[in-house]
Order: sequence, then structure tokens, then C-alpha cells
Amino acid sequence: MPNHKSAMKRVRQNEKRRIRNRHIMSTTRTYIKVVRAAIDGGDAAAAKEALPAAVNALNASVSKGVMHRNQASRKISRLTIAVNNLG
Repeated sequence: MPNHKSAMKRVRQNEKRRIRNRHIMSTTRTYIKVVRAAIDGGDAAAAKEALPAAVNALNASVSKGVMHRNQASRKISRLTIAVNNLG
């Protein structure tokens, strides 16, 4: 347990950030899963429709500092290539 006032504040801040980060990552993963499901199902139209939402979610997670920009860029690239290969 923290004994100093600043350490107690840091614990509160960390908990708030952990909850926020978990929500952002969970939402982002859900968008990615929708695109992946459409790709696996061979539904090019649904994949193309779901891709922009996934890209926006990935970019939002980068802007919030939850995900590294290179990781998001890699995921966007791979999803885009997979969707383009369907059509």
C-alpha cells in the first residue's frame, strides 16, 4: 500500500488509465475481429465496409497513447492487404 500522498494519487491515476486503456483496446480488437470475420467468410463487401471503422479505431488508440504507431500501422497495412486480396 502507498504511504505517501503522491503515491496514493499515482495509484488512483494508474487505475483510471488502466480502465480507459482496456476499453480502448477492447473496442479496437472488436473492430479488427469484424473485419477478420468478413475476410474469413469471403465477404468482400462486408470487409470493405468494416475496414474504415477498424482503421479509425486503430488510429484513435494511437492518438490516445494506448498503442504504438508502428504497431497500428502494421495492423492497418495487413488488414488492407487482406481486404484488397478478396476482390
